[in-house]
Amino acid sequence: MKTASWDIVQLGDVADDVTVGYVGPMATEYVPFGIPFLRSKNVLQYHISYEDIRYISPEFHERLKKSSLTPGDVVIVRTGKPGTTAVIPESLPIANCSDVVIVRPGSKVNSRFLAYYFNVVATHHVDSHLVGAVQQHFNVESARKLQIPLPPRREQDRIAHIAGDLDDKIELNRRMNDTLEAMARALFQSWFIDFDPVHAKAAVRRDRPKWTNSQVSRSALPDLTPEIAELFPDSFEDSALGPIPAGWRATSVPEAIEVNPLRSLRKGAVAPYLEMSNMPTRSARATAWEDRPFGSGTKFINGDTLVARITPCLENGKTAYVDFLQDGRVGAGSTEYIVLRPKPPLPTTFAYYLARNEDFRQHLITNMTGTSGRQRAPADCLNSYGLVVPPENIVVHFGVFTQRGFEQMKANDEKSRELAAARDALLPRLLSGELPISVSHSPEGRP
Repeated sequence: MKTASWDIVQLGDVADDVTVGYVGPMATEYVPFGIPFLRSKNVLQYHISYEDIRYISPEFHERLKKSSLTPGDVVIVRTGKPGTTAVIPESLPIANCSDVVIVRPGSKVNSRFLAYYFNVVATHHVDSHLVGAVQQHFNVESARKLQIPLPPRREQDRIAHIAGDLDDKIELNRRMNDTLEAMARALFQSWFIDFDPVHAKAAVRRDRPKWTNSQVSRSALPDLTPEIAELFPDSFEDSALGPIPAGWRATSVPEAIEVNPLRSLRKGAVAPYLEMSNMPTRSARATAWEDRPFGSGTKFINGDTLVARITPCLENGKTAYVDFLQDGRVGAGSTEYIVLRPKPPLPTTFAYYLARNEDFRQHLITNMTGTSGRQRAPADCLNSYGLVVPPENIVVHFGVFTQRGFEQMKANDEKSRELAAARDALLPRLLSGELPISVSHSPEGRP
């Protein structure tokens, strides 16, 4: 093994610093916006997850200088999944953290090389150094004592570059998916909640009462194609929900969307099962599930939207659009899901973006019942949630746009899975020295 020719060093001897994130009460310190505050659940293998991320004030961040993070720092999970390691990316220029070991590598250690080593090679060291009777954790002293076969820095840089190129492509796919989702959410809010196109056309109509619909549409909505712009009305009418676009329909959720529709799945049948822990909080797609015999729980099919109804999962935003099942399959999940399925002509994606709407979520949260810590929103509280339904000729365009977005997101996730598999197959050979690499023309090292 080539590692025999690499120096064996203790991490604490070669890193600039090995310390631990903030330990202390945090519940009262979180704020809606501010400095990102990472917890162990935000540290995944090779990357930082923004699912269920918390924030602290700049003032509190200043008090926690020891646990502040900058790009290039390596963070290692202490509890939950001890040893899971990621590098703080350039896209996170300032952050803070709790319940992680922080390594500031310095000039002798490439950050990515270290993260790869922890995730691939150092698992035995981590497992053998867990402490604690009730909740085992990996402590900072064990991290400092980790013995690493350390190649020369240029060779570390080359290893990090080879594997890092794959990780960079995975990260690019992740960002593309974030952008696609943000665009669709913004469109849903603008068209179906704020009625922006109708307000814009109404304003032009007041100034130009004799103009044709085509003239008003071009003036008010220059960013939309004429085909779509002309579909929106230029006035409002009264309804039980207040003023709504003329010709649109005021109704309730169950009139437009099936709530917990019947699905058939035989007890004992093996079916894809989606754990609550694998429900996304910020994005649409679930990317992890497992086959298991069906006993009880929620049943769903592709095109359904799942909304967690129990605290704190509801407040944290756990919601998913189901598109991971094979054709004709029925999936299963927690009894704590509400399943939504739009009735025609509404596209299936309409329910997902409604479920991500803040007013919709607040309605569910406000109607939660039960004892402290086990509160849940009853599905029938949606009977009292008013909904404005657009005509078919408008929602069909929204459906086409959002469905294309979901197809692209799914393709990106599948490509990322292939890239991750290639990286995971390559890393053991790189980190053991089994795969020779040339450093004579290696690129500049990256952190």
